[in-house]
Amino acid sequence: METTESPAITHNEWQPRIVAFFCNWCTYTAADLAGVSRMKYAPNARIIRLMCSGRVDPQFVLDAFAKGADGVLIGGCHPGDCHYAEGNFKMLRRFQLLKRTLLDLGIEQDRLRLEWISAAEGEKVKTVINDMVEKVKALGPLNLPGRFAEWDSEMTKLETRVEAGELAPA
Repeated sequence: METTESPAITHNEWQPRIVAFFCNWCTYTAADLAGVSRMKYAPNARIIRLMCSGRVDPQFVLDAFAKGADGVLIGGCHPGDCHYAEGNFKMLRRFQLLKRTLLDLGIEQDRLRLEWISAAEGEKVKTVINDMVEKVKALGPLNLPGRFAEWDSEMTKLETRVEAGELAPA
């Protein structure tokens, strides 16, 4: 029986995985409008509907990256139009914190995006998703789960060297 190996995926064939956290009242409704209006946009985004962008916990974003997302998109109501008064301002503060955290982790800033999109802006959903997919595609795979395995391997080797007495604590 003859076996053939599948060729390695080239950078051009790879498609980014985007996790999108969308506010129920505005951005999710705009995504629905885009779909109903048959606007074509990249199928790379997996949309998670939340009642408000202010409900996006920073841990959700970090978990998305840790579980294999190449990019995270957050969509909410325009400032001043939040159905929960100030949820989008809460998200804006968290977004600034997340950008600094991701930078410290060595994750490119273009992998995280915050957009204000009202329910009537289906075209903007299409444009934002397509643009983000192209930017993340240009960055290449994040492969954070693979990086974790690499870091674990480095720590195991370091531990072995310490136990062998090759490295002494300072």
